[in-house]
Amino acid sequence: MSRIETVKKIIDNKVVAVVRLTESSKLIKVAEAIYKGGVSVIEITMTVPNAIKMIEEANKEIGSYMNIGVGSVLNAETAQKAIDAGAKYVVSPIFKKEIVDTALKNDAAVMPGAFTPTEIQTAFEAGADVVKVFPADVAGMAFFKGVLAPMPHLKLMPTGGVTLTNAGDWLKAGACAVGVGTALLDKKAIANENYGVLTENAKVLMDSIRKAEVK
Repeated sequence: MSRIETVKKIIDNKVVAVVRLTESSKLIKVAEAIYKGGVSVIEITMTVPNAIKMIEEANKEIGSYMNIGVGSVLNAETAQKAIDAGAKYVVSPIFKKEIVDTALKNDAAVMPGAFTPTEIQTAFEAGADVVKVFPADVAGMAFFKGVLAPMPHLKLMPTGGVTLTNAGDWLKAGACAVGVGTALLDKKAIANENYGVLTENAKVLMDSIRKAEVK
């Protein structure tokens, strides 16, 4: 899958599920559960035990129908290892040009983190496909509208502060997609292997997005 195709899939699905697990053995079941609810893009963060190995395994087992990327990337070396393992896109909480360059060199999509208008534009000029605004709950939806008014060329994705029911509101504020972690991936449900809860959470999340698109 090319970088352009990956970006299209992310924007079409509107959701990037941010996966942070303490038990990597549950990753595939978690991914399958949210897929049943309509979420087909997952970001396996480097905080997951054996993250690179899990990306490789996920790519083999569910890569045919899910868009798998890597998150919490802090340097070019990690980005390269994840891409080699099958990650189709790279997400970082920070903007570091070496990460962007590594992704682009490998035809992988890249979503660096930024917080101020200057940082966001700098990331865009460096080649970012989407800029992750983080932590978005601090900036708020009004910030998105304010930044996009003079810079409508930007593609912004909030991470932090996105809930199952306000995802559509973030899109109406101008986000091209949303990053969702804890709200979607209920820790207690995962601990108890009650994966049906995750499927229902995903359905609520996607319903919020559909309602925003209709209006």
